[in-house]
Amino acid sequence: MTLPAPGPSRRARRRGPGLTPQLFLFVILPLTVLLVVISFGSLALHSQAMRALVAEREARTVHAAADAISQQLHDLGRAVALLAAHDGTSPSSAKALTDFADLRDDFRALAIVDDSGEILATNVPEEMWTDVPLAQLVAQSLASGEASFSDPLSFPLSDEPLMVVAFHGPSDRSAVGAFMAGDLAERVLGDAFPPESQARAALIDADLRLLFGRGEWPPDTDLASYSGLEAALQGQDGVEVADSGGQEVVIAYSPVSPLGWVLLMEEPWEALDNPLLRGTQAAPLILIPALLFALLAVVFGLRQVVQPLQALEHKAADLGQSRFETIEQPVGGIEEIQSLQRTLVEMARQLRASRDAIRRYVGALTGAQEEERRRLARELHDQTVQSLIALDQHAQIALMAVPPESPDAIARLTELRQLTASLLDELRRVIRGLRPIYLEDLGLLAALEILAGETQTATGTPVVIDTVGVPLRLTPEREIAVFRIAQEAFSNIERHAQAGHVDLRVEFRPGHFLLTIRDDGRGFTSPPALADLAAADHYGLLGMQERAERIGSRLDLRSSPDAGTTVSLDVPL
Repeated sequence: MTLPAPGPSRRARRRGPGLTPQLFLFVILPLTVLLVVISFGSLALHSQAMRALVAEREARTVHAAADAISQQLHDLGRAVALLAAHDGTSPSSAKALTDFADLRDDFRALAIVDDSGEILATNVPEEMWTDVPLAQLVAQSLASGEASFSDPLSFPLSDEPLMVVAFHGPSDRSAVGAFMAGDLAERVLGDAFPPESQARAALIDADLRLLFGRGEWPPDTDLASYSGLEAALQGQDGVEVADSGGQEVVIAYSPVSPLGWVLLMEEPWEALDNPLLRGTQAAPLILIPALLFALLAVVFGLRQVVQPLQALEHKAADLGQSRFETIEQPVGGIEEIQSLQRTLVEMARQLRASRDAIRRYVGALTGAQEEERRRLARELHDQTVQSLIALDQHAQIALMAVPPESPDAIARLTELRQLTASLLDELRRVIRGLRPIYLEDLGLLAALEILAGETQTATGTPVVIDTVGVPLRLTPEREIAVFRIAQEAFSNIERHAQAGHVDLRVEFRPGHFLLTIRDDGRGFTSPPALADLAAADHYGLLGMQERAERIGSRLDLRSSPDAGTTVSLDVPL
């Protein structure tokens, strides 16, 4: 007979605590003690951490403010540049100033001057420009091709020193504007210093003159005593913690380009730290519930805010690349995110409608342009060319009628016939540029070969033509679009590339026509996307892109300095 195994005794059952006490003793209690020790122990390190935090905050603030002031200076330079450009096309300088009356908010005074500094028009009394070195500023702008800025100047009709910015326009006139440096800083820093704030800021020029001060800056303040000021004048950002009047302050500085100014900000770090210290003393009592709520908030934020925002960010990026369909796919999340997506969807629809309207308009303009070129080429061919041919025939008849003993008349008529023949060749070249008749008669491949030959003749650069596949005729709309794209590419090679070799490759593939034009010339820095061509002033390339899109093709442009340029066109058939 086998006895059953003895069960645990009552004492043995009481030896080990249950699960809840174990969790409390080995998890919750140690964690709580650890959190309390960390919380109270962190008070000793709190001041040091807050110094670093305030220093980083001040550094970011002053850097952002300096960038904002620099951008305002750049905008002022662009404003006078636009005024100078407009003056070149305006009936009068006074009219140009009237058209730019809204610049009065940015400039205390505006004027149009000639290269000698003489005032042609101004919106303030001319006495205000007395002793201003206008001719020197205009010469500096002409030499640099950019806006030139003066040092702070005293104006007869102004209580405060002003600065002058000048830009030499396309004509022999320049636009100048007077502004206060303090106005620039006031726009940036005006709302950053509430009345109870202990912070102060200063805008300083390269000669350590105080251009603008926010907060209390005593007149006897020695700006040169700030140790970081010299580094800032050399173009460096920085932040320091120093003693000022028995109070520990954070001093941040950042350069303001392009004039070599310095923006300096000073704030006691304890002004931000004291409220946090008082709140930290009670932190251990609410730390555990706060952690729980924080965990729940993090989970909620991840699922309802962060993830939907990330998805919406990707869809917005697709929207920037003209992929309008993806923005309509729901991303979920809180109501605000869904409302934002609905707004983006509506914006995408409006953008698509605007883009389609612009494309239709550009297409109509392109069609009208081609029709006008066709009409002009026809008139030149039917009238002017025939008249020149008739003139050559009359000259030939006259030459035959001149007796041999009149060598001067023979020479004159021979020269007339040569000039007529030259004019005929040039006029036929112009007609081919306006409307390539051989494109209609001989086809796209022959037209491209003739175009390449003309480029080789004009530049002396060898053009190697490579044809792959069986040549096919495209639709007239596609053939003229491909020809114009190739014409613009060869024109760019002729005017800018300075190439030593050019390759033209034409491929007829099943369902596709491929055109590749490659040169080994100077090249250029191509924009990230063809949509940025207008901003880079590459309007010819932008026209190529528009023509390619109009026939449903894909245009690819690859170029870099000293590495040549490659233009590829893929036309689906």
